[in-house]
Amino acid sequence: MTLFLALCFVGVAIAGLSAFLIFWPLTLIHIRDRHPALAADFGAGAFLKPQSLRWLLGRGFAGIPDPSLSGLATPARIALLVMCGGLGMALALWLFSQAMT
Repeated sequence: MTLFLALCFVGVAIAGLSAFLIFWPLTLIHIRDRHPALAADFGAGAFLKPQSLRWLLGRGFAGIPDPSLSGLATPARIALLVMCGGLGMALALWLFSQAMT
């Protein structure tokens, strides 16, 4: 049963990854088009750069008065948290199942 729940959390992580792959590129395109100073800070290839992901997780977009940016970045942030949380829970349940055998 524990491994089944771990597999369910992997499914949750995949759902988070799917949402992240939709909203994060849209957010980066919006930043590139409407906030060139921020895009210059991120640099080229900001998709998986730690600086840009830290900005997303730290809600750096909350200080920018652009409701469209918040509307794109908030689901990307939630999706990233769901993905990390799902993988973390799957790992924890897998480790628990290994410890119980």
